[in-house]
Amino acid sequence: MTTGARVVVVMNPGSGGGKVDRFRLVERTARYGAAVRTTGAGQGAAGLARQAVEDGAAVLGVAGGDGTVSAVAAVAADAGLPLVVIPAGTRNHFARDLGLDLGDPARALEALRDGEPVRVDLGVVNSHVFVNNVSFGIYAEALLEPEYREARARTLAAIAPRYLGGRQWVDASVDTPEESVEHPQVVLVSNNAYHLSTPRYLGRRFTLASGLLGAIVFKRPPGPPPPDLFARLRRDLRQHAIGASAETGVVAWAAAQVRLDGPAGRLPAGIDGEAVELHLPATCDIRPGALRLLLPRRRPGVPQIR
Repeated sequence: MTTGARVVVVMNPGSGGGKVDRFRLVERTARYGAAVRTTGAGQGAAGLARQAVEDGAAVLGVAGGDGTVSAVAAVAADAGLPLVVIPAGTRNHFARDLGLDLGDPARALEALRDGEPVRVDLGVVNSHVFVNNVSFGIYAEALLEPEYREARARTLAAIAPRYLGGRQWVDASVDTPEESVEHPQVVLVSNNAYHLSTPRYLGRRFTLASGLLGAIVFKRPPGPPPPDLFARLRRDLRQHAIGASAETGVVAWAAAQVRLDGPAGRLPAGIDGEAVELHLPATCDIRPGALRLLLPRRRPGVPQIR
C-alpha cells in the first residue's frame, strides 16, 4: 500500500535501552524502502519529522518510547499524514493499547506493506499533544529531578515522603463531577479513559477513539498517610472500581475537557513521560480522530475482559 510512497521513519536509538540496535530496526526498515532519520544532538524527533514533511514525505513512522512517539504523532496529525508506530521504548503504553507486538517491535513494520488505516484521538494540554497522559503531582515532580532518568526508584523514594506527609501537592484546583478539589495529591488526565474495574488490566485503554479524556484525581488524605504512596494509589483505584470512591478519595470520570487553575503561574507536569512546566490555567482537551495510523494486520490485540 505504501511501498511506492515516500516513507520516513524517525528513530530514537537511546529508547528502551537500545532497542533500535538490538532489533536491527534501521536495516529491517530499509527493506521496506523507507528512509530512516535518527535523533541525536541537535536532532529532536519533532524537528526530524517536520523536515520529512517539508521534503515531501507521504507517510511518517516512529520508533522509540512514548515521548518520541508523541512528538512525531503531533507532526503527523498537523500534516494530515498517516503514522506507523514501532514500539522501541521501555514501556510503550500507546503501542500496547494499539495491540502491537511489544516483544518484536519489527513486526510493526508490516504496516508499511499492507497497513490497516485507523483513526485515533489525541490529547492536548495547552499547546502540548499527548498520546497517553499528562500527570500532575508526584510523578511530574520526579521527572523534574535531574537524576530521575538515571535513578528512577531512588528519586521517587526521595520525593514520595513529602507528598505522603502532605507537605507537597498539586498547587491548583480541578473541577470534578462531584466537587472542586483543592490541592489534590495527584491528577492524571489521559487520552481516553483507563480501564479500572478489572485488576488484571488496570491502566489499560480498550479504546483510543471515544472522543473523551479520562481523568483521575486523588484527594489529599485526611489523616496520616501510609508509608507506601504507590501501593496506596493502586489500592485506592481498585477500591474505587468497586464503588468505594467516598472512602478512597478517588474521583474518576470522562470528559471532553479537564481544567486545572490556581494562583501559581506555572505547574510542573509529566507529558507522556517527559517533564514540562505548564502555565495555569492548564486546559486539557481531546482531538477526536486527529491521528491517522497504519497498523499491521497481524497484532496481539486488546485482551478480552473476563
